[in-house]
Amino acid sequence: MASLLPLLLLGAMMWLLLIRPQQQRVRRQQELLQALEVGDEVITAGGMIGRIRAMNNERVEIELGPGVVVEFLRGAVSQRLVEPSNGEDDTIVLDDDDR
Repeated sequence: MASLLPLLLLGAMMWLLLIRPQQQRVRRQQELLQALEVGDEVITAGGMIGRIRAMNNERVEIELGPGVVVEFLRGAVSQRLVEPSNGEDDTIVLDDDDR
């Protein structure tokens, strides 16, 4: 019985450190994909940033720029961007002296 205790402890530690966090990441990604709506600004797994223009169960059309619409699998969306809360643009403009 005493030799079984370390094995059980090792299994519990693996579950806490490896399996549980991965399950949480998968659950959060699935929730994100279910919550996507037309008009959301998103980042794809490849790092492209754009706005969702149309979507169905499997695919999402994302406008990357004016007139540039690319079709992705829904699972390729990795993040939804959140607009600045104060309504101001968060772009930083550098003067010639700052460059």
